[in-house]
Parts: sequence; C-alpha cells; structure tokens
Amino acid sequence: MTTIAVLADPPREGLVATDLAATTPLTEAETASCYAAMLSDILVAVSRSGGDLLVNYRPDDLLPDEYVTDTSSEAALRTLAASSLDDISEVRFEPQVGSTFDARAGNTVTHLLREEGVNSVAVVEGSAPFLTRTLIDNAAMKLRRAEVVLGPSTGGRRYYGGFTEPIDFDGAFARPAMETLTARGRSADNEVDFLPVKPVIETGDDLLDALPILNARIDGERNVPVNTAAFFDGLDLRVSYDETEPRLVRN
Repeated sequence: MTTIAVLADPPREGLVATDLAATTPLTEAETASCYAAMLSDILVAVSRSGGDLLVNYRPDDLLPDEYVTDTSSEAALRTLAASSLDDISEVRFEPQVGSTFDARAGNTVTHLLREEGVNSVAVVEGSAPFLTRTLIDNAAMKLRRAEVVLGPSTGGRRYYGGFTEPIDFDGAFARPAMETLTARGRSADNEVDFLPVKPVIETGDDLLDALPILNARIDGERNVPVNTAAFFDGLDLRVSYDETEPRLVRN
C-alpha cells in the first residue's frame, strides 16, 4: 500500500496559486479558491484509492509572516479535509520539515520509507486535479516492479512522484523535474516507470490546456474533478480562439 503525501499549504490569498493569478484574469482571492477546490479533489481521489492519505502541511513557522493567521495551517487544512471527505479519522496530518520544497518532499519520502517502513511513498501537490483513484492505484501496481514511478505533465513537470527507495532529492523537483527525477532514479540503479500525461493547473498556459479537457469531459459525461469543475463553472472564463493564439477571456 502506498502512502500518498499531499504537500499542502493553507489556501490563503497571496500564498497559493500566485503564478495562476499573475497569468490569468483571476484575482488572488479567486486563485486561492481554485487551489482549495483542486486540493479537495485530490484528497477525495486519494481517499477513494487503495493508498493511505497523508496531508503533509507546511506549518506556521515555515510560512511567510504575512500569511500566518489566528488559524493555524494545520487547522485550516483539517477544515478543508473535513469539508471534502465523509470521514477524516484515518487521515494523517503531519508537518513538513525543511527549508525548501525539495528538502520537505525528500524528508517526507525518506522518513516514511526508512523510519516507518512503508513500502512506497508518493508526493503530490494541490495543482493536479486530474489525479484520479484509478491513476493512484495504477501507480501502486507499477511501484511493485519499479522503484520510481512518475506522472508526467507539461513543461517537464510532474503531477505524481512515487518511490520505494530514497533518491538524491536536492533540486530534483525543479523544472525539468521529469528528467531530473528519472536521472536520479537511474543513477541509483532504480527502475523508472511512468503514468499517462495529465495537466496541472499552475499558470494561464496550463488553463489553456486544462479548461477544454475539463469541458469536454463534462460534455461527454465522463468523470471530472467535481470541486474544480464547480469552481470554473462559477466563472465566466473561457478559451478564445478568435486570435492567432488561444487566450483566456473573461466576460
């Protein structure tokens, strides 16, 4: 069974999804709500899979001072999880440790594998709403044969990183994370396998890819990340093809 560590920040305006706000017509308040919706869908997908859900939150002492409030980071994420899931009694909440994302992700993976003796650990973030139960369970099967399993996204990024052995995580999650994580795994004589390509939603360019997919799946009556779909349904945002290049338009 794979432990899925969802590395999460409290969904506060100006703290999360800032690149999305900077590259779209959405405000920082709206992109914070978008982040919360995507994170909710990820928590639901993991809870319905065969994996164990670990909400690996960035604690208050690792947040910039201006984003520390009377509500702790842990409490904010517990509230979000409780609103997303029927029961959070079996959900683990643990603080991240480390000064950078690479360090925090690496520390989580290494601790769980070496100190707690879990069979496999996956790292995901709150920008991957197209992560599904089926993908998570497929990755768990692949992790029985390969020490590293990656879910590729656009721009050299990844939406899923699964490990049965620690690797050198220093700088491994920066772009191009897919190439770096693969190289680090192979340099440790590990087998590396891959999941299907899925979009993440971090920038305006990502929305140009993700919105048509989301709308098509809705029209085709296929499974969609419900909270993310509901969020975008409430916005008058679309992809316009009237110009030479597609662009986001908000009426």
